[in-house]
Amino acid sequence: MVQNSSLTDSPSGLKQSVKQHWEEEPCGTRFAIGDAENNERLAFFENISRSRYAVEPFIKTFARFENYKNKKVLEIGVGAGADFENWVQSGAKATGLDLTQAAIELTRERLSLKGYLENQYALKTADAENLTLDDNSFDLVYSYGVIHHSPDTEKCLDEIYRVLKPGGTTKLMVYATFSMTGILLWIRHALLKGRPFQSQKDVIFNHLESPGTKTYTPSEFKEMMQKHGFEVTSIRKQLGVGDLLNMPLSQKYSHPLYRIFYKIYPRPLIKLIGNGLGLFLLCEARKPD
Repeated sequence: MVQNSSLTDSPSGLKQSVKQHWEEEPCGTRFAIGDAENNERLAFFENISRSRYAVEPFIKTFARFENYKNKKVLEIGVGAGADFENWVQSGAKATGLDLTQAAIELTRERLSLKGYLENQYALKTADAENLTLDDNSFDLVYSYGVIHHSPDTEKCLDEIYRVLKPGGTTKLMVYATFSMTGILLWIRHALLKGRPFQSQKDVIFNHLESPGTKTYTPSEFKEMMQKHGFEVTSIRKQLGVGDLLNMPLSQKYSHPLYRIFYKIYPRPLIKLIGNGLGLFLLCEARKPD
């Protein structure tokens, strides 16, 4: 794998780079930068939620927030708090964790503006590889697009298994190895740079979101889950916002040529081809009784 040695030589250095990336741009906030700059805080959070579920409506079907009333739910990686608000709203006994202080502060502000009391939930910064939580504590551990950013994803799985109650469920989204997102990044960072033999896995590791982002085939991730003791009940690929370019472009893609490509991108064709080109890998599994 072609990786940046300055990152991979030091797991602690890599983790700090991951943390810095998400401190600067908490997940989901790109959808509502305008509202943030104008200090329209409630509109800012509502825009994030509205945009999130408009472009990824399958999140609600996957999470099934309404099924966890009075259940103990742990969300690892709360981002801007859209999903976490749904856990609280559904009546779950929700605990939210994030590696970054920015995400915790945003989520706490969101819930306060919406009128939720602090005794209705728990929020704190934490490292998914080393959870300071009791064994066999939660009915559900939910993590959407998070643990593939951790330097030691397998240690995250160990921790998720440990804190789950016997018979409990985990719902995880990680990134898939082959995707339309991967193809686009491969064209930009491999083919156009004269490195056509570089894999999508390598390109994503070095160029998608925070440094060191990992991807898995469905069979790879299923095998990993089983190795850590889980019974996998479902696993499938899903087209996401990156595959369909349904999100605002980041600053590094501000060149006019990227803007033109964004406008002419063949979204209907990608949808027609289907979820086989999806970046998202949705996995549901349980801890045996």
